[in-house]
Amino acid sequence: MKMDPTVGRWQARTLTVSGLLGALSIMLGMTPLGFIPVPTAAGHATIMHIPVILGAVLEGPRVGALTGLIFGLHSFMRATSPLFADPLIAIVPRILIGLVAYAVYRLSRSEALAAAFGTFTNTAGVLGLAVVRGYLPKAAAWTIAVTHGIPEIIIAVVITVVASGALRKVRR
Repeated sequence: MKMDPTVGRWQARTLTVSGLLGALSIMLGMTPLGFIPVPTAAGHATIMHIPVILGAVLEGPRVGALTGLIFGLHSFMRATSPLFADPLIAIVPRILIGLVAYAVYRLSRSEALAAAFGTFTNTAGVLGLAVVRGYLPKAAAWTIAVTHGIPEIIIAVVITVVASGALRKVRR
């Protein structure tokens, strides 16, 4: 039985890129670099999900999902609130970021739309599950979604478009 020589390289590339982007997501979460100041009640927009979106747009759904898993596991293991100590909330929406961002990019060929929908997936997934599982009242979740989610979408679109453009140029 003959093995396809590209299979091993593809798997190695997937794991390598996912690991690097996952490490970037963790680094953003552990330093002030992952928190962009914005003039809202939250005071900052998080960008730890952007490596997940970049992985999905540049490398595909497996890299996006695997990078999201790394981001979610990090969020779960470093949880300082009961909300993120719940693995369903900490992990599942983060995996979905990569899958949704990839699907939107695949359909639209727009990094901006992929970033917007990927970020929305994170916000809606976390807050929606927080309501369903009883961690937040619906009104609080809506307030957070509007005041926190909108700035995160805007920032994610800008960073993703710039970063993906730069990375595509480097790869040529």
